[in-house]
Amino acid sequence: MKNPKTRKAGIDRQRDESLIQKRVFALGHFLIILFSVWLIFMKGWTILGDLFGKDWSFADQNRATVLLAVAFFYWLRHLVTLFYLLKRKVEWGEVFGLLFFIAFVEIGLLLIGGGAFRNYAIRLGKLDALALILLLLGSYLNSFSEIQRKKWKANSTNKGHCYTEGLFRYSMHMNYFGDVVLFTGWCLFTYNYWTLLLPLFMLLSFIYAHIPGLDSYLAERYGEEFEHYAKKTKKIIPFIY
Repeated sequence: MKNPKTRKAGIDRQRDESLIQKRVFALGHFLIILFSVWLIFMKGWTILGDLFGKDWSFADQNRATVLLAVAFFYWLRHLVTLFYLLKRKVEWGEVFGLLFFIAFVEIGLLLIGGGAFRNYAIRLGKLDALALILLLLGSYLNSFSEIQRKKWKANSTNKGHCYTEGLFRYSMHMNYFGDVVLFTGWCLFTYNYWTLLLPLFMLLSFIYAHIPGLDSYLAERYGEEFEHYAKKTKKIIPFIY
């Protein structure tokens, strides 16, 4: 196994616990959840509207509650990722940059889906069932693929080898694909199809930004073993690309 440069595509991939950064990240994400609770259940959105002389309220309280539950579920998965799965260095720029992105997405989807910009509610129906399936499927693909890899790497006989088993047999970046599926389901809960631009943007950012940097790192680290894996395995979307 080679010793590659650990910084690729703006991310330092050297092993580091980064406990302070991870704790701040987890706490910041939780504060976003609490802010969302204030908006929905403590009339925070109405209070903000009064400050600007506007009549703001949630027309779809049930859907807003569902979207809050989705955000809380995502926070729980975030904890698993930070403190169980993620072993690389986490830098402060990454923490605050992603917290801004998470706040924008979670609060934005909550307002759109919760009816902050419309005056009617939408009953839960078949599209929500599909959204739930995609949310759970994406969460499974993302987290379980990572758990499989972590258990495989824990075996000392696998040290220095490229992981190509489990769900990663079908996609080199199954965890990224899981995120795209997860956020597609999340956006469908809003009943606003413009929000589907979010998972599309994520997919494109993975393909053109994150994956090239990670593949470069893995190619340097595992050499021919990774090259063989890359030739026979789809990049991100199983059986397609």
